Amino acid sequence: MMEQTTLTQSPFAVLTFIVAPALLTNASSVLALSTINRMLRTRERMSELFAKSEAGGHAQTEATHLVEQVNRVEKQAVLLLRALHAIYVALGAFAGATLVTLLGAGLAPFQGALWFRLLAGLGLVLGLVGVGGLVFGSVNLFQATQLSLINIRDEAALIRQRQAARRPATGQGGDPGKGREH
Repeated sequence: MMEQTTLTQSPFAVLTFIVAPALLTNASSVLALSTINRMLRTRERMSELFAKSEAGGHAQTEATHLVEQVNRVEKQAVLLLRALHAIYVALGAFAGATLVTLLGAGLAPFQGALWFRLLAGLGLVLGLVGVGGLVFGSVNLFQATQLSLINIRDEAALIRQRQAARRPATGQGGDPGKGREH
């Protein structure tokens, strides 16, 4: 029968428990930075739409199109903010799990003690909260990306429509996805 390796017998076991939450903390930090950048870009886009709105002189269809875009960009900003909140929760939870794991590693010789069991449970709960935050944040990021794609497609269709109206005889400016075999 093989002997089980305990945390006190193998430094790799302790290292694994410390490195995993630390890596997840790092991943959460990178995700938070990219989400902040996306949030700033959304703010810039809303400023562009505001300037376009203030310029006035839009036909009814263009004004409706502008309001639809503003609504989507606003919803995108809300989704990005929710994602950022969730990522911050994940970041804090993973950092807390790392600290708890370090404390637990220090108390490993007292495995029978109540402290050790409480720290192990707390580390597990913090890890689960962190993973939940990453999942929730990722879902919100995905939804925000879908809204961004809708705006891109909407603007592309408008550009094609305007170009077709300006040059009806040339046949240029068609949809690049139509008529092609993939």
